[in-house]
Amino acid sequence: MNSRSPLGVASLLFMVLPIAIISSQAAIAATVVEHNVVSLGANPDGVTGSTQAFMGAWLAACRSKRPAMIIVPPGRFLVGGATFNGPCKNNAIHWRIQGVITAPADYNVLGNVGTWLLFQNVDGMSISGGILDGRGAALWACKASGKNCPSGATTIFFSSSRNIVVSKLMSLHSQLFHIVIYGCQNVRLQGVKVFASGDSQNTDGVHVQLSSRVTIMNSKIRTGDDCISIGAGTTNLWIENVACGPGHGISIGSLGKDAVEPGVENVTVKNVVFGGTQNGLRIKSWGRPSTGFAKNILFQHAIMYNVNNPIVIDQNYCPSNINCPGQYSGVKISDVTYKDIHGTSATEVAVKFDCSLKNPCTGIRLDNVKLTYKNDQQPARASCVNAGGLAFGLVQPSSCF
Repeated sequence: MNSRSPLGVASLLFMVLPIAIISSQAAIAATVVEHNVVSLGANPDGVTGSTQAFMGAWLAACRSKRPAMIIVPPGRFLVGGATFNGPCKNNAIHWRIQGVITAPADYNVLGNVGTWLLFQNVDGMSISGGILDGRGAALWACKASGKNCPSGATTIFFSSSRNIVVSKLMSLHSQLFHIVIYGCQNVRLQGVKVFASGDSQNTDGVHVQLSSRVTIMNSKIRTGDDCISIGAGTTNLWIENVACGPGHGISIGSLGKDAVEPGVENVTVKNVVFGGTQNGLRIKSWGRPSTGFAKNILFQHAIMYNVNNPIVIDQNYCPSNINCPGQYSGVKISDVTYKDIHGTSATEVAVKFDCSLKNPCTGIRLDNVKLTYKNDQQPARASCVNAGGLAFGLVQPSSCF
């Protein structure tokens, strides 16, 4: 007969299980190949160029058949334009950034390149922590002066990639857009912070285009242009718990720039806060023919603090009155819901639907919307042109449908 009691067996299991778990974790850790950029020649002084060390770390990680980690330790690392190409032999590359990656001080080095850090054809990569400093202030000043300046470089660009996770990354002072997701699938941004001057030009926080299954969560974006811009061909986009301001708000568009372009559909924006922005929730399209469209859009749980245009659809976008005067937008906008939107407008017209004569907006729903004017002191107004829809619950300003 076995004299061991059930309690004794349980005690033995509790002793053995932690050892087994630790052994398993150690085995997993042992399978990861680490590449420290300093070991490969990077200098954390912020002055010595470290581009080749970063490229060497990427090439080694990409060629590895085992999961790989690229480590950027504390310090400042000067990196010029770099392209990190796939496909790679493994789909588990992780960047652990503890320091600051900084662009060259002379904006002409990257000014006409278009992109500072480019990832393309990558499947299975994560980036956590760290700061990307685009050092764009000098270029912003050049543009503001009216001089002949380069257009600038996007800080980090993901192209034709899939299964990407970016967490707790901070992007500072980009010359142009901060983060671009283009032609990608299954990308997740979480805990991202973006900061640029409120008067910096074309410094969009996150731009998504021709991409599907993108999630942007728990992020703070302060910039001189759109906090998040959503371009043609974006589907199944989820934005949640984002604070925006200063900036131009969250914008779908501009759409219809090309005569033939894919549409935008299945977009959810919820639990967002706008402070002192030019716009809140915006859809805009060029005032000219196009095959584009925007449909199945949900804006829910948004708070506005002194926003110039809290809710706006503009289908007569025509910068500098070039190539569009006298035409009508071909972009079809339908099934757009605004639910639980509250706050204050900096202008009297808090809700503005300026839609196309040939392609009126249809299926717009206002549900529990309350927007006031001048810090809650006066009622706001709504304006509708070529727009149709329904209002539910309390809607202020009163629906203009």
